[in-house]
Amino acid sequence: MRITVFGATGNVGRRVVAEAVSRGHEVTAVARTAVRLAGLSGGTDGGMDSGMDSGMGDGVQSRVRVRAGDATDVDDVVASITGQDLVITATCPAPGSEGELVTVATTLLAACAKTGVRLLLVGGAGSLTVEGGGLLMDRPGYPSFLLPIASACVAQLAACRADTTADWAYLSPADVLVPGVRTGRYRVGADELVVDADGESRISMEDLAVALLDEAERPRHHRTRFTVAY
Repeated sequence: MRITVFGATGNVGRRVVAEAVSRGHEVTAVARTAVRLAGLSGGTDGGMDSGMDSGMGDGVQSRVRVRAGDATDVDDVVASITGQDLVITATCPAPGSEGELVTVATTLLAACAKTGVRLLLVGGAGSLTVEGGGLLMDRPGYPSFLLPIASACVAQLAACRADTTADWAYLSPADVLVPGVRTGRYRVGADELVVDADGESRISMEDLAVALLDEAERPRHHRTRFTVAY
């Protein structure tokens, strides 16, 4: 499978790239500038293959194609994804620029509609519903510093749900998403937060990547949101 990953230099994106190449997929990692791609490979050359460094995770020895591109420009995105089988976006805007999530989502949706490429978006947990009603982000005690990105994710999901042309799926992680280990196991939910017997909702970034690539290889969600947790 030929996969383009936007946000490939982030915490989740790097693990998505590692999981994808470990399964034998051809990956194109896209970032806005070549400098941001330096951690993924020896350099960028508008699509030329470059070596992937060992920091991608757990001894993955492969190669990844890197490309500088703008995820807010439809024509640029079309050029990046034409001929691909799947697009994954795991972008995380800087504080103060959270609204960019919506811009990127609408741009990718438009580009995927034009090219017929499937789109998987990694969103946020704040928009998940919780037992008793309401959203996770509205629950008492929800960290105030996370509210801007949670609100942007709500708008991001709404932009996806308003689209009727692209083949998209939106993955919301568990409430607690942290670096950890790859176990290869997780539970799947829809719009409600998935919790364990102690009422906790957690998953490692590594297993989030597993769930995302499982969905990529065996699509079960089309124009809908799903969530995963232990």
